[in-house]
Amino acid sequence: MADPKTTRQLKWVARLVVGLAVGFLMLCWFEHRQVFHPDARMEATGRELGRPFEDVYFCASDGVKLNGWFYPAETSSPRAHFVFLLCHGNAGNISHRLDHASALLETGASVFLLDYRGYGRSEGRPGEGGTYLDAQAAYAWLRGRGFAATNLLTLGESLGGAVATELALRERLGGLVLLSTFTSVPELGAELFPWLPVRWLGRIRYDTVNKLPHVRVPVAVLHSRADTLVGFPHAERNFAAANEPRLLWEIAGDHNDFLFVDRPRYVAGVNEFLRRLELAGPEPGQATSGERRPVPPNPGGIRR
Repeated sequence: MADPKTTRQLKWVARLVVGLAVGFLMLCWFEHRQVFHPDARMEATGRELGRPFEDVYFCASDGVKLNGWFYPAETSSPRAHFVFLLCHGNAGNISHRLDHASALLETGASVFLLDYRGYGRSEGRPGEGGTYLDAQAAYAWLRGRGFAATNLLTLGESLGGAVATELALRERLGGLVLLSTFTSVPELGAELFPWLPVRWLGRIRYDTVNKLPHVRVPVAVLHSRADTLVGFPHAERNFAAANEPRLLWEIAGDHNDFLFVDRPRYVAGVNEFLRRLELAGPEPGQATSGERRPVPPNPGGIRR
C-alpha cells in the first residue's frame, strides 16, 4: 500500500506539471495572438491606384497558395529595372497598403505587395517559419518575371522587416530596407509586457538584430523618433548591427502614421537609398549574366 505522504507529493507534482503545461500553452496562444493580426477581408481591389497591376496567385515551397499584387513601373522610368518586394506588418492585408504602394511607385520602381499565409486571400495560418517561405515564394515569382536579383529590393514594414531580413540571408538581393522594424520579438515583447517571461519562454523570435551582421547587401533603416510602439533605440541597434554600406534615415509620425504625417520625407529616404544603389551598381537596365529583363505586364492588367 502506497504511503499517503508519498501519494500527496505525487499528486502535488502532477498538478504542478499540468499547471506549468497549461500556463505555457496559454503563453504560446497569447504570443501568437499578439504577433499576428491577419485580416481576411479585402477592403480594396487594387485598381484604386488607377494604373495597370496584376492580381497573382502562387505557391510557397510547402504548397500553401498565396496572393499578391504586382504594380509595374512606367516603361519610361529610368528605374523600371528595380522592384520593391513589400513585406507588410503584422496586421491587415495588402488591401490596406495601397498608400504605401503609391508612395513607393513615386520612386519609379515596380512594387510587389505580398500577403503572408492567413492574410487576405492567402491560404494557411500565419507563423514565423511560414512567413519566411512566403517571402521566398514572392521572390521566386519576381525572378520568374525577369527581374535581376541585384535589382530586387525587399522592404519590410515593422514585423515585415524581420521577414525581409531573413530573405536577405536566404536569397540574393540588391538591397534591404527596414521600416519601423524591431530588433526581435522577445526584446519588443519584454518592453510591452514586462511582467511576462517572454525572453525565456517566447517561441516566436524574428531576431533581426542578430541576423543583420550576416547580411551582405546595402541596408537602409527608416524609423521615426515619435514611434510609440517600436522605439527609436530598436532602429539604432539594427543600424549598428548592419554592415556597410548602410543608411539611417529619420521619418516622422507614429508607428503607422509615417505616410500621413510626412510622406515626402519617407519617399525622400527611399529615393536616397536608390540613388546610392545606382551610384554603386551596374547601369540601369543591365541584367547579370543569364538573367532576363523584366517582362511587361499583361494587357488585361490582372492575372489569376
